[in-house]
Amino acid sequence: MRVLIIGASHAGAQVCANLRQDGWTGEILGIGDEPVLPYHRPPLSKAYLAGKTTLDEQLIRPAAYYEKHDITFRVAHVDSIDREAHTVTLSDGEQVSYDKLVLCLGARPRSLPRAGAELAGVHYLRDAADTEAIRDELHAKGLHASGRVTIIGAGYIGLEAAASLRQLGVEVTVLESAERVLQRVTAPELSEFYTRVHREEGVDLRTGVAISGIEGDEHVRGVRLADGELVPADLVIIGIGIVPNVELAEAAGLAVENGVVIDDHGQTSAPDIFAAGDCASHYLARYGRQIRLESVPSAGEQAKAVGARICDKEKEIKALPWFWSDQYELKLQIAGLNDGYDSIVLRGDPAAGRSFACFYFKQGQMISADCVNHPKEFVFARRVIGDQLAVDPEKLADPENSLNDLLRAAQAERA
Repeated sequence: MRVLIIGASHAGAQVCANLRQDGWTGEILGIGDEPVLPYHRPPLSKAYLAGKTTLDEQLIRPAAYYEKHDITFRVAHVDSIDREAHTVTLSDGEQVSYDKLVLCLGARPRSLPRAGAELAGVHYLRDAADTEAIRDELHAKGLHASGRVTIIGAGYIGLEAAASLRQLGVEVTVLESAERVLQRVTAPELSEFYTRVHREEGVDLRTGVAISGIEGDEHVRGVRLADGELVPADLVIIGIGIVPNVELAEAAGLAVENGVVIDDHGQTSAPDIFAAGDCASHYLARYGRQIRLESVPSAGEQAKAVGARICDKEKEIKALPWFWSDQYELKLQIAGLNDGYDSIVLRGDPAAGRSFACFYFKQGQMISADCVNHPKEFVFARRVIGDQLAVDPEKLADPENSLNDLLRAAQAERA
């Protein structure tokens, strides 16, 4: 009996571990595109980009773990899946059989549809090779002290990269087409906070700008804006979102809806095929819709459910989604999803200092929280949202009121 895992990712590594923990005694074979064991990806735009850690230090588990548990990884690319034959075909024509198949296909950077995006010196940031290419160019051209990097996109990847590069002494410009940074995922107050912080750190951060193209000869020299201005750049990083890798699943006839559709156990629409991670789309009853989460904790939760189901054990995907982002000395911790919020409560002042919490409410119920250097508020929010407790917004807004007291009061009201 063989479990075949396509994708040497966070989800893929966790499926391997849980299969053994849950009693799978058959073969476990992972196939990935990169010539390295599964590694932590969040540091790619943070500590790894800043040169503060090595790739070996970022391995999710050391090679000895996989050897001890008889888990094998191969470097190859899967071209197709034959559901009836229970085989996959690799790019070299080899066919590999499976009894259970797990798709941990991940996602790829969204391409910038502008002229010049293919020039040397233009980079995306998704895997270790991307980060290493950026670091190598910074070093080779001596850009640490006098270089100019332009980042297109002010989402989390773009802002994290900007913070890391500023800490290296690089001159950074961030260009965002939306009217504010993180516009899709945060309240205006949080956007204004991060805009202020990045500008205080020396980033030339511009919002509401349109890009007409990237210019250069053999190598990039600048980004042309729609108003005619050329923003000089020795290096460009594009971070405008990601696209789930679903083509393999679509070609195999699996249900796809902004990701490979899975149930509460990670099962796809086909027998013996499962999915987890950035490529997977799951119905979250708490939020009443199908959602694809780009989150390491969610990938791990899905992978654990997959491992359990393959081993005929029960574990549902039901943990509250959570995320994080590190920029400068700031740790943003996010609990839940703020979809459809109708009001917010601030605990602390985002316009002054560098720590506060923003709680999102919908019809009087807390549904999400963004906590900047406020770990206690993050833990509090996960508890309140997870247990669907009712808290007094006015009391929550006052930092003098104890979170423990607020939690006890909410629990007493529930009882």
